Amino acid sequence: MKVFYYLKTCDTCKKIIKDLNLSSEIELVDIRANPLNKEQLQTISSFSESFEKIFNKRAQLYKQRNLNTKILSESDYETLILEHYTFLKRPILLYNNQLFVGNSKNTIDKIKKFLNEK
Repeated sequence: MKVFYYLKTCDTCKKIIKDLNLSSEIELVDIRANPLNKEQLQTISSFSESFEKIFNKRAQLYKQRNLNTKILSESDYETLILEHYTFLKRPILLYNNQLFVGNSKNTIDKIKKFLNEK
């Protein structure tokens, strides 16, 4: 499985896609147009070892709902991600057994290195 989950309207995601120069073998999935289903989310979380690691705590809804003041369980994180695409940290590259989550410079550098070795 070679999938890049991103948000089409996100300038950071667009910049990263351009910077990575992803090959045509990697499927690009806009999470707004094609929200994750439970099976896809389970697959991603099986590589991340938790839903919290792929949860976007910078999402506006996270602040608007005062979720930062609550203690959330893994089940809560899963439900919220399935409920609204903005709760998924992005971008996410799932390349066979490798998972890369987020837009930090360190993560993008790791993706570049990984893809160059392929």
